Order: sequence, then structure tokens, then C-alpha cells
Amino acid sequence: MTDLLTLENLGNLLMLCFLQAVLGFDNLLYISIESQRAPVAQQKAVRFWGIVLAVVLRIVLLFVMVRLIDALAEPFFVLNFPGILEGGVNFATCVFVFGGVFIIHTAVQEIAHMLTIENLGTDMSDQRGKPAWKVVTLIVITNLIFSFDSVLSALAITDVFPILAFAIILSGLAMLVLADGVTAFLEKNRMYEVLGLFILLIVGVVLLGEAGQAAAHAMHDDSLALRVFGYEIVPMSKTTFYFSVVVLVLVEVIQSGYTRKLNAERRSGRRH
Repeated sequence: MTDLLTLENLGNLLMLCFLQAVLGFDNLLYISIESQRAPVAQQKAVRFWGIVLAVVLRIVLLFVMVRLIDALAEPFFVLNFPGILEGGVNFATCVFVFGGVFIIHTAVQEIAHMLTIENLGTDMSDQRGKPAWKVVTLIVITNLIFSFDSVLSALAITDVFPILAFAIILSGLAMLVLADGVTAFLEKNRMYEVLGLFILLIVGVVLLGEAGQAAAHAMHDDSLALRVFGYEIVPMSKTTFYFSVVVLVLVEVIQSGYTRKLNAERRSGRRH
């Protein structure tokens, strides 16, 4: 126990908590949006159990990753179709591809569902028709997909399992505290739910980009990077991702303010 109480481990813990907070934002956003598909009376319980189960499974995933990281790094096979599709495929590649496609499909499906709503002022019961267990399952699966990126990043900082597990538990507690507030905000400002779904769409694209370099990074061999029609699939940097998110948020805020101003001027013009 005393071996864990070192300045190095404390510094790593603080860094991991910061990392989990940054990488967990899109996860929290998804949880808040998806929980609204459950019956109103069960939404809080759905968020609670979805986060708790996801954190437990994330720790299990972390344990497996710490034990089997070398075995998972070896490519299962190497694609060799010159000029069409080339590169290595390992476990991380498969997870990132599946995760990216799953998240993109979820975001597009929810956006399409919004476009089918004829009257936003009517009863929302139709939108909240998913059984609670199904919503919890989706939250847990998506949390695991999101967590793969953060687990790999965390392992780059330290391989001390208790420190890694404690950071994940702290991030889970933070999500439990913030989830209700984020959901309440989205309920009052539903236009930001659309913004959130487009951010998730970008996250899916980011994961697909990570798939291109997964095998190459693991084996330190650039020849294993995925190439489609001769073009290397390069992951989007975290700086670019968060810059894109900030721009989207600013555009939405300015657009909302401009729309309110126009509506106020129109109402004033009709009165005169």
C-alpha cells in the first residue's frame, strides 16, 4: 500500500483524472441524450445504472488490457490490396471501426428521428418509448466503446492498476453528479440536443481515424497503417477535435441569439 503513496503516482492520478474529464465529455453528452429515450419516471435510474455498470465494466476492460496489451497489439492479418486497401488489422483496429460505425449510426438515427417529429410541442411519450433496460444496455455498450480510447491513453501514462482504477471510479462519480444537470439543460434547450448529436457524429469519425493507425502504433511499424485507395487514414488530433466542438458550440450560441433578436424585432414590427 505504501508503494502506491508516492509523488509519481499522485501526479499520474491527477493527470488521469484530467484525461478522463476531457475524454469523458462526449460520453456524458451521449448518456444525457440517450437517457431521454426512456420513460420519464425511469430516466434518472437509467442514467444511474447505466453509468455504474459502465464504470464497473470499464475497470474490467482495463484489467484485461493491462494483462493482454501485448497480445492484442499483434495484427490478426495484413490487408494487401495495392492501391485499394492496405494495412494491418489488430484488436484495436476492430474496436475503433466497430465503435465509429456504431456511434455514427446512432447519431444519424437520432437526427433522422428528430426530423420525423411533426410537432415539438406535443406529448413526448412517443420519443420515450424505449424500454429502460434497452437504454441502459446502449449506454453501457457505448461507454465501453468510448472508454477504449481513454484506456489506451491512460496506459500510456501508467500501468499501475490501482491508480488507473481509482481514476476511472472518480470519473464515474463525476458523471453521476453532472448527468442530471446536463440532461436538465438539454430538456430546456432542445436545440443543443441537435448540436450534441452532431458532436457525436464527429466522435464517430474520430474513432474511424484512430483505426487507421492502431496497428501501426502498437507495432511501431508505419507500413501497417491503413490506406484506402493509396491515401493513409490519419487520426484527427485532439486539438482539432476540440477546436471543432468549440466552433460548433459558438455557431449555435450566436445563431440562437441572432434568431431571438430577429423574432423580437418581428414582434415589435407587428405591434407597430
